Amino acid sequence: MLGQGPRACLPSQGKQVESVSRLTPRKREALEGYLFISPWIVGFLVFTAGPILATLLISFTKWRVFGPPQWIGLANYVRMIHDPLFYQSLKVTGFFTLLSLPLGLAVGLALALLLFQDVKGLSVFRTIFYTPSVVPEVATATLWIWIYNPEFGIFNYVLSKFGVTGPEWLYSTEWILPALAIMGIWGAGSTMVIYLAGLQNIPRVYWEAATVDGASGWQKFWGITMPLLSPTTFFLFVTGLIGSLQTFTAGYIMGGGGGPLNASLFYTLYMYQQGWKWFNMGYASALSWTLSLIIFALTMLVIRASRARVNYDLI
Repeated sequence: MLGQGPRACLPSQGKQVESVSRLTPRKREALEGYLFISPWIVGFLVFTAGPILATLLISFTKWRVFGPPQWIGLANYVRMIHDPLFYQSLKVTGFFTLLSLPLGLAVGLALALLLFQDVKGLSVFRTIFYTPSVVPEVATATLWIWIYNPEFGIFNYVLSKFGVTGPEWLYSTEWILPALAIMGIWGAGSTMVIYLAGLQNIPRVYWEAATVDGASGWQKFWGITMPLLSPTTFFLFVTGLIGSLQTFTAGYIMGGGGGPLNASLFYTLYMYQQGWKWFNMGYASALSWTLSLIIFALTMLVIRASRARVNYDLI
């Protein structure tokens, strides 16, 4: 009997080996690929897709975290229509995006054009300009709080040398958003690097031919550089738009939680306050899904509007 046990398992094992051996090389390669990426798939389903679907369900409930959720349907979305802080956060986020996005693109492009030169030590300058973009946002915000200090900050000190009295900056409802937009230039190094990659993909023969034809630097910039950089500009505009609409750290740290008088109450900051300060998880989830829809709609609008302005076939 003991000798028959292993022999009894041999036929089934043979069938398994035979079934595996029958797999074509293509199917076997696909199976191995799925096995290799299975940890990522499980992680995506558990830590990304699952929470996203959970927030969708929570947005239809009234949940205070410390008790069971109560189904209320579309009440959270109806509440937004009558919430003045919802409109204030949209206003602040939209105005900040209009200020910071074009400014960041312009500064990044200007730095890229300056560093797109054949001079010695160019890699050192590229590193210097790029380094601020890798500094953590919290550290950057803390530094700029001192720079914007109305009494002994460097900005007002420089202005005082020209006989100009500097504003209150972070303590003024009129100046806090321009101040935060100016601070965004600090991270223009990442934009600069991407623009530099786009410039390096443009054949120099185009600029050389334009120079032979007598084109000025301004004409070469608008007739050659900008059209051929349009895919790069489009990418940076879309990613910058999405990032600006999700601004949080600037308002939370530099604005002291949205101040003064909600002048820096960004949308994501208001969503955070609803969820983790007032524990209105249902309303916070509804706000998050509304922001997702806004970002999706604006992104689709930009993509549709840019079809006739982005050139991919000129190089």
